[in-house]
Amino acid sequence: MSAATRAFLAMTGARLPVVQAPMANFAGTELAIAAISAGAIGSLPCAVLDTDAVVAQAAAVRAAGPGPINLNFFCHTLGPIPDESSWRDALARFYADEGVAPPTTAPPLRRPFDAAMAEAIETVRPEIVSFHFGLPDEALLARVRASGARVFGNATNVAEARHLAGRGCDAIIAQGFEAGGHAGHFLAGHRPIGLVALVPQIVAAVHVPVIAAGGIADAHGAAAAIALGAAAVQVGTAYLRTPEARTSAVHRRRLATATADDSVFTNVFTGGLARGLRNRLIDTLGPVSDAAPPFPYASAALAPLRAHAESAGRDDFTPLWAGQGVALARDEPAAALTERLGAAVLSSGSFA
Repeated sequence: MSAATRAFLAMTGARLPVVQAPMANFAGTELAIAAISAGAIGSLPCAVLDTDAVVAQAAAVRAAGPGPINLNFFCHTLGPIPDESSWRDALARFYADEGVAPPTTAPPLRRPFDAAMAEAIETVRPEIVSFHFGLPDEALLARVRASGARVFGNATNVAEARHLAGRGCDAIIAQGFEAGGHAGHFLAGHRPIGLVALVPQIVAAVHVPVIAAGGIADAHGAAAAIALGAAAVQVGTAYLRTPEARTSAVHRRRLATATADDSVFTNVFTGGLARGLRNRLIDTLGPVSDAAPPFPYASAALAPLRAHAESAGRDDFTPLWAGQGVALARDEPAAALTERLGAAVLSSGSFA
């Protein structure tokens, strides 16, 4: 075990240097409980929850047994409701083909971290709070620290890592180009870097533990991340195929046959750049559309199309989030996956 990994375990209270990724709409209490019971850090994605649900889900995880829990939040700026006319026009052919009408009401949006969520953290007092798309303002961040939680930030480049470390983050998640789901860039736009180049540069730039994320779906990838200097790994796509994940049937079918070149960055599902598998919507509009409203508003107009297609067993309008390591994942219980990856990390040594 590397010195960095040993320090990470001491800081977090985890038995294994594995973080179950907080995948919004896919990771819930069942997955967090399974990951924690196997020795990892279990995560709850709170950007899609209200405060009551955050407290209730955290309580359910706590009741299942001891171990470190991570509450994850988004720090995006929720701008004014945009004009969706161009987006509705782009989707008109699909409404006609599917025989459905555009929505008249908007579904709940992913919400940025706010004072109400800070109060939920003060109630739950989790071991870890992690943030995507930067960090909240200093007053809110001070409340998180005062709760006793360790703070993890997500960086897609060295400048972001230095910024996060400068604001007092206890660990940096190095999110490589390969990672599934939303890219967490927050400085200077989306300038993706592969994990092999990203991890050692961030390790050299900051003096806090680095958690490697992106394309890690098997023991070889986990060991390689540690060899690059990471203290731990964060895994998402591989957990999507576990029975504890809330992955839909249409999504599971695609995950079972997908390859790395099926995984692309796209903005057509939420308005934010995120990595997922190609489907009809991406192939027709292209992975990136100028007509899509900014994050997170694009998803509202797709809701009836997605529901109609999924009811017929089709994934035409479903965000099929998956990283480039998708073909390395397999169907297995979350505990078995956690233990296998954790063992690979513990047996690996850093380059340093």
